[in-house]
Amino acid sequence: MDALLLARWQFGITTVYHFIFVPLTIGLSLLTAGLQTAWLRTGREHYLRATKFWGKLFLINFALGVATGIVQEFQFGMAWSEYSRFVGDVFGAPLAIEGLLAFFLESTFLGLWIFGWDRLSPRVHTACIWLAGIGTMLSAFFILAANAWMQHPVGFQLDPVTHTARLTSIWAVLTNSTALVAFAHTIAAAFLMSGLLFVTVTAWHLRRGRNADVMRPSLRLGLWTTLVGCALTAVTGDIDGKIMTDQQPMKMAAAEALYHTSQPASFSLFTIGSLDGRSEVWSLRLPGVLSFLATGSFHGQVQGINDVQAAEIAKYGPGTYTPVIPVTYWSFRLMIGFGVLAGLLALLGLWLTRRGRTPAPSRRWFWLAALGSVALGPLASSFGWIFTEMGRQPWSVYGVLATRTSVSPTVGAGTILTSLIVLTALYAVLAVVEVGLTVRAAGRGPGDPPGADTDSAHDAEPGLGFAY
Repeated sequence: MDALLLARWQFGITTVYHFIFVPLTIGLSLLTAGLQTAWLRTGREHYLRATKFWGKLFLINFALGVATGIVQEFQFGMAWSEYSRFVGDVFGAPLAIEGLLAFFLESTFLGLWIFGWDRLSPRVHTACIWLAGIGTMLSAFFILAANAWMQHPVGFQLDPVTHTARLTSIWAVLTNSTALVAFAHTIAAAFLMSGLLFVTVTAWHLRRGRNADVMRPSLRLGLWTTLVGCALTAVTGDIDGKIMTDQQPMKMAAAEALYHTSQPASFSLFTIGSLDGRSEVWSLRLPGVLSFLATGSFHGQVQGINDVQAAEIAKYGPGTYTPVIPVTYWSFRLMIGFGVLAGLLALLGLWLTRRGRTPAPSRRWFWLAALGSVALGPLASSFGWIFTEMGRQPWSVYGVLATRTSVSPTVGAGTILTSLIVLTALYAVLAVVEVGLTVRAAGRGPGDPPGADTDSAHDAEPGLGFAY
C-alpha cells in the first residue's frame, strides 16, 4: 500500500461527494428566492407553496453539504500536512474569509428564513433567503479562489528561510483569472444541476396527475433553468479552456490525448489508445475543433504531450509531468457529454410544454427521461472536477509544489487506509440518508392549497412554516 495513492483516493472521494451538494445548494437557494419573490410581488398562492416545497429540498442539501465540507477540510491536517505547511499563509486567507464572512452570512440569514415565517414581514423574510443565497455564492467564490491558486499560483513569493509560500497580495489571489472563470462556470453548473432536480421531481408528480398547479410552472422553470445553465456552462467552459491552454498546456493536451503538437488540431469524439495509454491506435475526429477550443481559431496551434513534457523537464528538472491520459481524456468527454444531454432534454421539454401544454401520460419515454435526468448534473459536475484535479498532476500547486511532497510524512498507509474505509462507509450512510430525506420530501409534494384567507402575501397563515 502506498500512502500517497491512498491519500489521493481519500481526498478524491470526499471532494467529489461534497461537490454534489455545493451546486445544488447554490442553485436551489436562488431558485427558491426567485419563487418567494414571485409570491411577494403577485400574491399568488401557488408561488408560496412552491417556495416552501423547494425550500425543504434546499435545506436538506445544505445540511449534507455542511457536514461533508467539514470532513473535507479536516484532511488538510490529516493526510496533507506538508501541503498545509507550505501553502498555509496563502491558502488559509480565502478559506478564513469564507468561514468568517460567507458561511456566517448564509447560515445566519438561512436561520432567520427558516424560523421567520410567522415573525418577519414578507419583504424582510424574502430578503433573508436572497442574502442566504448570496452567501452560498460567496462561499463558493472563496473556495474556488483557493483552488484556483493551486491551478495558477499568483500573489505570493517563496520564503528563502522557511521554504514556504508567503502571501504578498490577497487581491491577486481573489482576482486570479482562473478563479473568476471557475466561479462563473460553477454558478452556471449550479443552475444546470438544480434545474434538472426541478425537472425530475415535477415529472414524478405530473406523470401521476398530482399538484399540477405548482408542478407545471416548476417544470417550466426547471427546463428554462437547465437550458440557460447549459448554455452558460458551455460559454464559461470555452473561456476556461483557453485560459487553461495558456496556464496549463499539459492539461489541454491530456484532455485530447494529443501527443504531438498540431496546427490545426482536431478534436476526437472517440479514441482507442494503446494499453499503456501513451499512443493512439484509432480515433474519430472533428477537424480544427480542438484548435478553436484552445486558441479561439480553427487554425491555432496546440502543443502536444511530448513537447510539453520536454519543456517541463527543462524547466523543473527530470521527472514525469504527464497525468493519467485515459482519465483526463474520458472525464473531459463525459463532462461535456452529460452536459449536452441535459441541454437537449431541456429543449425537448420546452417544446413539449409550449403554450400551456403538458406531455400526455402516454409519452412514457419523456417521463422516464425526465426522471433519469437528475443524474446528469452530478455526473457532469463530478467528471469535471476529476478532470480539473487529475489533469493538474503531478502538481498539488502547479509548477511550485509536487503532490508527492505534499502528503503527511509521519502518517502511514495503514492509518490512511483506515480513515479511507471509515469515511467512505460514513459517506455511504449519508448518501442513504440524503436520498431517503430527498425522496420523502419530494414525494410528499407541496401539500393541499391553504384556505382563502392565505391567498395574499399579507394574509399568509403564520403556521405555514416548515415542519421537520
